[in-house]
Amino acid sequence: MELTGYVASLFIGISLGLIGGGGSVLTVPILVYFFHVEPVLATAYSLFIVGSTSAVGAFQKVLKKEINFRVAFIFGLPSLLTVYLIRMFLIPYIPDILYSSDNIVVYRGTLTLVLFALLMIGAAIGILKPQRISRPKLPQTQGLILLGVVVGIVSGLLGAGGGFIIIPALIFYAPLDVRAAVGTSLLIIAVNSLVGFAGDLLHHPLSWKLLLVVSSLAISGTFAGHWLSGKLPGEHLKKIFGWFILLTGAFILMNELLF
Repeated sequence: MELTGYVASLFIGISLGLIGGGGSVLTVPILVYFFHVEPVLATAYSLFIVGSTSAVGAFQKVLKKEINFRVAFIFGLPSLLTVYLIRMFLIPYIPDILYSSDNIVVYRGTLTLVLFALLMIGAAIGILKPQRISRPKLPQTQGLILLGVVVGIVSGLLGAGGGFIIIPALIFYAPLDVRAAVGTSLLIIAVNSLVGFAGDLLHHPLSWKLLLVVSSLAISGTFAGHWLSGKLPGEHLKKIFGWFILLTGAFILMNELLF
């Protein structure tokens, strides 16, 4: 199973390199099902893996001048503050058993995976649904700040980078073109994830060997993703990836709730 997990780790980076997001929704399931990491600890590991992988991708975008640092600051500051506060002061104090009765016991790990599966299904729908440009209902700066907080909550609770929220937000509210939105998204994800991971350092025992190996494979995948993005039709790849995420999310949901 671990060998399959190492191969699957490449797809974290391939997704980030290809579409600037989506890798984070793969990381937690890979850690839980292939490496048998406890779900809540897997969210901490995910922050480091996604953060370091996104940092490499962001550096590549800096060289191409495809990052808007002003927008990254406006969106990223409330986001990273939110994720740090959640990881530092909320996650460590959530009990392992959230609810218990004669017939039902709700475990924190199970709820984490169920929420993650719902996140994957939502992300897949966002990827597969045709993009429609609509006018923002909030002023630019207010909209970016509000969505930054939303991404911080998602990242803090589930260890997901939130690229599927960030990229449309940057296109509609900033507004940035797709290339700049992808580059800016990678920078925001990198900073958010690594700051969130810093909030976990005092609360979890960490397997640095696993972290570094999976991160190295994911980083290698970013180069493959960049190469593929220039060789294959982007829309076709997005659809394949979207269906893959949808089916994976549905599998996790059924596995946790039914089996």
